[in-house]
Amino acid sequence: MTEGPSRSAKSSSSRVCEGALAIGPRNADARPDPGRLETSTTEAHRAIEAIWRIESARLIAGLARVVGDIGTAEELAQDALVAALEQWPAEGVPERPGAWLMGTAKHRAIDLLRRRKALERKHEELGRDVERAKEAVDFDSTIDDEVGDDLLGLIFMACHPVLSKDARVALTLRVLGGLTTEEIARAFLVPVSTIAQRIVRAKRTLAEAHVRFEVPSGAERDARLASVLEVIYLIFNEGYSATAGNDWVRPALCEEALRLGRILAELAPTAPEVHGVVALMEIQASRLGARVGPAGEPILLLDQDRARWDRLLIRRGLAALERAERLGGALGPYALQAAIAACHARATTAAQTDWPRVVALYDAVVQLAPSPVVELNRAVAVGMAFGPAAGLDLVDALVAEPSLASYHLLPAVRGDLLRKLGRYEEARAEFERGASLTENLRERELLLRRAAECAAERMAG
Repeated sequence: MTEGPSRSAKSSSSRVCEGALAIGPRNADARPDPGRLETSTTEAHRAIEAIWRIESARLIAGLARVVGDIGTAEELAQDALVAALEQWPAEGVPERPGAWLMGTAKHRAIDLLRRRKALERKHEELGRDVERAKEAVDFDSTIDDEVGDDLLGLIFMACHPVLSKDARVALTLRVLGGLTTEEIARAFLVPVSTIAQRIVRAKRTLAEAHVRFEVPSGAERDARLASVLEVIYLIFNEGYSATAGNDWVRPALCEEALRLGRILAELAPTAPEVHGVVALMEIQASRLGARVGPAGEPILLLDQDRARWDRLLIRRGLAALERAERLGGALGPYALQAAIAACHARATTAAQTDWPRVVALYDAVVQLAPSPVVELNRAVAVGMAFGPAAGLDLVDALVAEPSLASYHLLPAVRGDLLRKLGRYEEARAEFERGASLTENLRERELLLRRAAECAAERMAG
């Protein structure tokens, strides 16, 4: 896997899509060749799509700061995009496309608010706010200025805890990732209408709750940052281990989460857990190429060809973990999980993994963020460090946990430990139960294959 598409929050719009800037006529005297008009239009649309993916978050962030409403900001940004689609194929992509989009959105905002004189007082006040902002803010220069606070404010707004997890994920991918509703729906294997409803409801909830566009400080910032990190890692995890569908991994989601994490690390450089979650994602993403076989079949960690791990991503992950550690204080849950991932990354073979250290790190995670899933992961590490019987004792203690009743990895882990102990028939039943609980086709096939292997081993024994 190559390095993810990291996009700096400070990059100038004049430097994006340089190959696209010459598309179309650049002056009024230019006369396009009719035979090449269709090709030029297609190329222009591709350039616009690329520019939009890069600039949309910064554009929406700048507008949201002024109008104070994420839904209105996105509508204004979309209006500017429509204008670009209409004008750029004929006139050419401007040298500073981000500034052009912001300027167009600004004028659309002012025109819109002037036309709506009969709207309720809320919109009248919004209009006055925009008029005041027009006098106080140079929108064109804003594009090339530091936009960190705007982007950070948009991240905090999209990940506000007043929203459900699903809503936060959908809204974040929409306004920060620049993904279309169709792309988000495809990534999560849900109907387009479901994603559209989540986004609409999220915007409505933010408006009704009067959530302000701001960068929180102090204790509130720490609490809100936890929600942001949760959303980013949820996106990554769905790509790393898909909960449903025909594919076990969806690298595009991992790359998008990594991009958002890297941006956040630039915007919040003194937050250890931000670097912790980036470190965790970088190291885990390094395994994506080795995580599936030629036919898309899952390959578990201990069976992976470590020569196929992406060493660049591992180096980036270890560097991010080091930054988190240098910032001082006790490591948070994400940084601790990154340290666990680093144990695997540093081991040239599975046998060389420092399993006692992995257990100790899981002990620390349990203290900070206790959960049955973390306990299950710890049981796996205990089984590797101190033998399958020790691990099985811990897993058996989790069998009655209500939150794990339909969690397919509980019987999968139990089956693996039973198999190592030579209890093949019990292991087969556990693998089959795990297969019945997962909604991912590839994972189901893997568990059924392991069940069949247990049956064969029992017959051979």
